[in-house]
Amino acid sequence: MAKFLVKGGNPLSGEIALAGSKNAATKLMLASLLTDEPCRLTNFPRIGDAEITEELCRAIGSEISRSGAVLTISTPKIKNSTVQHLSRRNRIPILALGPLLARAGAAEVPVLGGDKLGQRPVNFHIRALEALGAKIKITSTSFVATAKDGLRGSMIELPFPSVGATENSILAAVLAQGRTIIKNAALEPEIISMIKMLQNMGAVIELGAERDIYIEGVEHLRGVTHEVLSDRNEAVSFACLSIATGGEVFLKGAIQEHLITFLNVIRKAGVEYEVFSDGIKFLRPNSLKSVYVETAPHPGFMTDWQQPLAVLLTQAGSTGSPRAERVSTIHETIYEDRFGYVEDLNSIGAKIEVSKDCPDGRWCRFAGKGVPHVARIFGPTELRGGGKFAVRDLRSGMVDIIAALVAKGESEIEGVEEIDRGYENVDERLRKLGAEIQRKS
Repeated sequence: MAKFLVKGGNPLSGEIALAGSKNAATKLMLASLLTDEPCRLTNFPRIGDAEITEELCRAIGSEISRSGAVLTISTPKIKNSTVQHLSRRNRIPILALGPLLARAGAAEVPVLGGDKLGQRPVNFHIRALEALGAKIKITSTSFVATAKDGLRGSMIELPFPSVGATENSILAAVLAQGRTIIKNAALEPEIISMIKMLQNMGAVIELGAERDIYIEGVEHLRGVTHEVLSDRNEAVSFACLSIATGGEVFLKGAIQEHLITFLNVIRKAGVEYEVFSDGIKFLRPNSLKSVYVETAPHPGFMTDWQQPLAVLLTQAGSTGSPRAERVSTIHETIYEDRFGYVEDLNSIGAKIEVSKDCPDGRWCRFAGKGVPHVARIFGPTELRGGGKFAVRDLRSGMVDIIAALVAKGESEIEGVEEIDRGYENVDERLRKLGAEIQRKS
């Protein structure tokens, strides 16, 4: 297992270009399975999740080539609708069910993997596909689906605006016979990007009010060239890193409309920024204030943003303020198990308390369920290097990097392959900001 050796305690400043979005790139590859013509994806990142998606697509019959940041994928024929094994687990395969059912009438893909964030709402995916006419069986190792008479448009009502279930519903519905309505759909930028790509391929997709998506099935989709949008998770991670170390950074490619909620939170925390046509500059703060943050579906505060923000908030709070004003709160309402990283932060000097109770007057769907979904962060605290971290999952792995670069002293981070799943050459890029970080085998 590879590891990072990190020496922290210095301000990180400069310019860093954002890579293509992990959460967009992999889904766009699967969208390409819906046509027998080539698709070109530009600004495509070199990350682990893309590699496992490429393995899946090749097993199905895709021909894939790369030239720099351009990936070309062509699936003229579904050669194999059954993929039982991949080199490592990933939660992407379930999203291949719709395209395989649409083009082959049958599909088998491995069960979910990916980050350990609590229970994934797989039942949302299954109910959506069943509403479109699929017959699905779940084994201990795979999802097996058939649609002998083809998929047919239907009403799909999601109990929660699940990103994955919305994507699966769209991918299955665009070639289905008739009209599909997806109610309570997720509307994240990555989903809108996929809708734009599918529309340019010939799909008929309309955004309605109240999180509704309307799809008129078509018989055929054509190839397309589509740009992968910049990664908003990278943007927040690098912004929090620079701010927490007392530096300032220009994020080339950052998109304001995708970061509005985050920008509001850091402004409340005392951080200013400047928006340019080609990115956003985050300025060096004089001091950081404690804040309250609640995660929510887009356009709310993204659940993947709370981890890097938590490190920043360990440095927030004026020492002259009353105790109540020196406590930040993160209220997680999307996943029930996203505070595993708190143990790592507390081990190097942070003071964070995790609670199962919603904050006063802030009831959420986890209320009364015994779920540790609220973190209270006391600050400012001095983080100390010298610790060893074992990466738990992708997002908490980025927390370990940020914390190690904020902490004074040297730290070691093991299992960085998990971080490579979603961050392209992160160590090399951080060194351009002045970070002392080295990769060792």
